[in-house]
Amino acid sequence: MKIAVIKLGAKGDVVRTLSILPALHEKYKNASITWITKDNSRDLLQGNPHIHAIATLPYHGKEMFDILYNFDIDKEATSLAMQITAKKKYGFYAEGEYPSAFNLGAESYLSTLFDDDVKKSNRKTYQELMFEAAELKYTKQKPHIYLTEQEKKFGLDFVKKNSLKRKIVGIHMGASPRWPSKAWHESHIMDFITKASQQYDIILFGGPDEVKSHAHLLERLKKEGITIHQNNPRNSDREFASLVNICSSMVCSDSFALHVSLALGKKTVGLFFCTSPYEIEDYGLLHTVVSPLFEKFFPERMNEYNEELVKSISADEVLKIVKKSL
Repeated sequence: MKIAVIKLGAKGDVVRTLSILPALHEKYKNASITWITKDNSRDLLQGNPHIHAIATLPYHGKEMFDILYNFDIDKEATSLAMQITAKKKYGFYAEGEYPSAFNLGAESYLSTLFDDDVKKSNRKTYQELMFEAAELKYTKQKPHIYLTEQEKKFGLDFVKKNSLKRKIVGIHMGASPRWPSKAWHESHIMDFITKASQQYDIILFGGPDEVKSHAHLLERLKKEGITIHQNNPRNSDREFASLVNICSSMVCSDSFALHVSLALGKKTVGLFFCTSPYEIEDYGLLHTVVSPLFEKFFPERMNEYNEELVKSISADEVLKIVKKSL
């Protein structure tokens, strides 16, 4: 059985869509799976025993598949889904300028994207919706990132180099320009770190987009005599995951870091200001903290920045949950 999977979207979505793989192997014994993605997501798929080939765009393969699953609705993915030859197709394609469903099971996800009332009332997780689109039985199969021994050592070397002796709490509060209110306000991050650092070693996680804001935060912490650690913002995704792997708990917004943390089996505290907490599968690991102002912004005003909103979850509330989880 030759299967193609298309998942090109945001890296966090790529990670959580990995949950589909064990289900495919449960249903199709000895399936050979080719995963098609963008080059920036390739590393996240490396070492996964369920994936037999990784292809990146531009894809010009002429291989014929028994089944194709497309889990993206953007034009690049839907065009590719039409181009690839397969006996059976599930998920999404384009009809003119609009995404459409190959199969009935895929229609539920489409309705959550284009109807605010449906999105607001939806209580199915992203994984449930993708499994429906694939017409596979959902039993909370988990996504996994498989780290090599060398990658695990990368994390352990960080512990040794920085003489970390206590339980490690990671914090990541990045937000894309598309959803500027997804990230906690700096003053509350400062308050949380100030209090948490009395009991735990703290790693501040970020990427290239957070360099400036982190420099400002670290300068403020330094003036207060507080020393924490941070990852290199130029870390590869697998190096990032290796450092998440040494944490006892992760505190994050609805972001790539949250999905990596869950895929590594970490206790995670997720802060939700303007995106749906209901669409996130918790796997018994995630504690969601939802802003009391959430209903005022989701989903119609998700793209707004509002200072009252990003200040609406207190540091004390989050720290209490972290302490309880540890």
